[in-house]
Amino acid sequence: MGRPRAFDTDQAVSTAAALFATHGFEGTSVDDLVTATGIHRGSLYKVFGSKRSLHLTALRRHLDHEIHPATAAIATLTDPAQALATATASYDNGPAAGLLLLAAAERAPHDPEVAALVAEGIAALEDALRPSHGDAAPRLASTVLGTRLRLRALPATTPKEH
Repeated sequence: MGRPRAFDTDQAVSTAAALFATHGFEGTSVDDLVTATGIHRGSLYKVFGSKRSLHLTALRRHLDHEIHPATAAIATLTDPAQALATATASYDNGPAAGLLLLAAAERAPHDPEVAALVAEGIAALEDALRPSHGDAAPRLASTVLGTRLRLRALPATTPKEH
């Protein structure tokens, strides 16, 4: 019988998600993951199998714990201005859409599993905006996500305005 796991898997996935949201998949090395999580390389591979598998797990967690709760709250709003303001705030404050957007740009074109998760996240935002904006929901979801992407692209010294 092996030794019991000496780390919290959920915390490791959360830490990995924050790294991937900040640096992307390619910009996050296994050494970065080992250092940030405090998990030995062998244990990381034993539990998650690969960096890609950990990325997929982090992206799924991101959808379940951040994107879907945010979109559920947006979907309850019927006032168009309030729904759009809430969507914008949900995606612009902190890394709410960071992992989703980086996965969309960096991995989705080459990885069907990442593409499916990204599509799920985008569809959730579109669906959340539909009660308040009807057929305009996909366009507004693109605006919210595009704004978030534009804000991420600004140099660190440039004030980020909403």
